[in-house]
Amino acid sequence: MSVPRDRGTRMKIVPTIVLALGGLYAVLPLLWVVFAATKSSEELFTTFSGWPSFNGGFTGNLSALNDYGDGRFWLWMLNSLIYAGGGAFLTVVVSTAAGYALAKYRFTGQRLIFGALLAGVLVPQITLAIPQYLMLSEMGLVGTYWSVILPSIISPYSIYLCRIYAGAAVPDDILEAGRIDGAGEFRLLWSVAAPVMTPGLVTVFLLQFIAIWNNFLLPYIMLADDSLFPLTVGLYSLLNRGASQPALYTLVITGSLLSIIPIIALFLFLQRFWRLDLVAGSVKG
Repeated sequence: MSVPRDRGTRMKIVPTIVLALGGLYAVLPLLWVVFAATKSSEELFTTFSGWPSFNGGFTGNLSALNDYGDGRFWLWMLNSLIYAGGGAFLTVVVSTAAGYALAKYRFTGQRLIFGALLAGVLVPQITLAIPQYLMLSEMGLVGTYWSVILPSIISPYSIYLCRIYAGAAVPDDILEAGRIDGAGEFRLLWSVAAPVMTPGLVTVFLLQFIAIWNNFLLPYIMLADDSLFPLTVGLYSLLNRGASQPALYTLVITGSLLSIIPIIALFLFLQRFWRLDLVAGSVKG
C-alpha cells in the first residue's frame, strides 16, 4: 500500500519544523547575548533600541571590560584555559589507560570495577563537591589551581567512553603482532592503541574541556582569591556587584559572549581529528 504523495510530504515537513523550532530555541539565548553585548548600560533593559552597533556599543563594552580591574577578565580567561586544558589533558591520559585496560585485559574484579564505573556515571558531580573540598582541605590544596584540576581528572564517563572505544577500535590482532615483535604493554598502549583511539580521545578531551570550562560550583567552593577565579566564578562576582553598579551588567554580558569563542574555536580545530576506520584494512590479508 503506497502512501499518498501529499501525506508523505506532510510527514517529512513536520519533523523538519520540529527540529527547526528546537534549533531556534537553542540559538535564541546566544542571539540575545550577541545583541545585548552591543548595548550600553542605559539601553540594556529596553525592549528594542535599534540594530546592534558593533563599532560603537560593542567596542565600548569591550574596552570597559578590558579596563576593569587592570585586565582582571583576561586573567580569569587564562585561569579557565589552565583549568579546562590541564584537566582535560590529564583526564584523557587517565581515561585512555583505564579504558584500554578494562577493554583489553582480563583480571580479577574487572566486572566489579566496571559496575562501579557505571554507577559513578549516574552520580551527579555536584554531590561530590563538598567531600572533595574536605579531602583537599586536609591535603592543604584548597585555594590553589590543583583544587580545581585534581577533582576533574577522574571522570567515570570518560573512562567508560574510552573502554567502549578501545574495545571497538583496537584490533586484538595488532596487539598480538606487537607483542610478537617484542613491544611492551606500555608501548602497545601509547604507540599502537592510542593513535587508533584518536577520535574517541578527542571526544573525551572536548567533552571534559567544556565540562570544566562551564563548571561553577567546584571552583566557587575551592577558591577565595579572585586572581584564581575562572570565568564562571569571575563573571558571577561581577553580576553580584551589578546590583549596586548597573554598568557592570554590560561587562558580564560582553564577557559571557567572549567566553563562548574558545569553545567554538576548539570545536572547529578538533574536527579534523574525527577520523574513522584508521586501521580498517590493516588486519586484512
